[in-house]
Amino acid sequence: MAIFDDFVSQYGIVKKIDAFGYLDYLKNNPDAPRKHGKVVLVTADTPLKASRGEGKTTTTIALIDALRKRGIDATAVLRQPSMGITAAGSKGGASGGGKASLTHPEIIDWGLCGEMGAIEAAQNLLVSFAEKAVDEGKLDTVLVPRVSEVPSRSLRSIAVDYGKGNVAEKMVLTPTCELMQIVVFSRSMDEIAERVSRMIAGTLDGKPVTFAELTDMWRITNILADAVKPALTETVNGSPVYVHGGPFANVSVGIPTLVSVEMACTRHDVVIVEAGYGADAGAQKWLDIASREYGAQWPSAALVVTRATTWRDDPDRQWRYPFHVNRLEKLGIPTFPLINLWDGEDDQIPALRETAAELGFRTPIIGNLFRDGGDGLTEQLDDFVTALDAAGVPGAQASHKGEDVVDTVRWIAANAYGVPAERVVFKPGFEESLAEARELVAGVGRDLNDFAVCAVKSPATMTDDDTAPAEERTVTLKKVEVRAGSGVVQVNLTKSLTTPMPKIV
Repeated sequence: MAIFDDFVSQYGIVKKIDAFGYLDYLKNNPDAPRKHGKVVLVTADTPLKASRGEGKTTTTIALIDALRKRGIDATAVLRQPSMGITAAGSKGGASGGGKASLTHPEIIDWGLCGEMGAIEAAQNLLVSFAEKAVDEGKLDTVLVPRVSEVPSRSLRSIAVDYGKGNVAEKMVLTPTCELMQIVVFSRSMDEIAERVSRMIAGTLDGKPVTFAELTDMWRITNILADAVKPALTETVNGSPVYVHGGPFANVSVGIPTLVSVEMACTRHDVVIVEAGYGADAGAQKWLDIASREYGAQWPSAALVVTRATTWRDDPDRQWRYPFHVNRLEKLGIPTFPLINLWDGEDDQIPALRETAAELGFRTPIIGNLFRDGGDGLTEQLDDFVTALDAAGVPGAQASHKGEDVVDTVRWIAANAYGVPAERVVFKPGFEESLAEARELVAGVGRDLNDFAVCAVKSPATMTDDDTAPAEERTVTLKKVEVRAGSGVVQVNLTKSLTTPMPKIV
């Protein structure tokens, strides 16, 4: 695939890929060589605490190293971390650990090639245009939020023109912003420009005004030139890894860019996609937003990562891990439990295998991946490889577009959280928020029911109270936010964690 090199440039110690250009070349040259790789989704148990992961990135890196050692052309596509949250200590980094690490983790964890900064600058420029439009009488409210890579409590409630207009604004984290979602979903620069033009800047006399009515989009495509290009790095063992996109799965879509995954599938036989947080978060959004609504490839197999402690040490929450595994299996996805051991837990392996058998799981994959890396998995992958070989490349999945937003949320609650529709309840003010959202998008000639539904929730809970008996668990809907450019309607659940602060480490 020598032609691929024409779309690759060196960028410091990593490489950047013009994925838009490469995929366009393949589209226009149907006889050009390419592969048709299968997607494997790596997801996890719902963590006991929002600030801890289960080891998905470490697992992903160990898995591709192990598959390549077995002679399988495997790669991974990872999300970028947020400097202010992930790298600064609220969670572990995004580069794996120990023998299952990426080279140069300091580059990956602390800004990569400036993609986050470019997206931050581009969205903040849009907000500046909106603020200027207020001065010129073209807007009287600003609805698109400013963004920051690093969270700050002082920025959670802001306004411009204090003492004059007192125009209220919001501040959100860069990985969660609408422009990041647009980059994740888009397959060309033209699509990015078109989506940005549909973003709602604010309102004038109660009527929504889009950015298409305020500015030319070339100012924003210029800023994003390198930010839309996936980075190519590798594991410490030399396995290729693509890194691009960084939305959080609790307050956004939690998946890497679709173009980076599609590009990887043209170059490799197996593409491991890591989704954020647990199967109720990033995996749900890969399946129900990326695949159903944006045409991303449905997984041919999945692994659900857990720690032995998460799985067994909290009896009231033990139901969650089997629920995740069984849910993915019911969707026709061969799903394997992967138990990521920590030091001192090797003696638990026989009991863990016994429990997995009692639950009717497929053969579990168990190991200390930080300590052993891919070597700890290579001999355990026979059943996984057999299932993956037997699986085809799945076709398109049914969309929820056109269905009532609340009905879609109820469907998500039943399928992803195990709460039936009749126990999805409204917090006071939710229906008013929903009506306002419908009116806002109707003002730009669109129907809210055509938007993809994104649940905003705590990463550490699936329901209002996960410790309640199954027949008493509920999901409460709190408010609705519209992102007209990315085509997403965000529905906040009662327990939602939007802007955690970093730890002092």
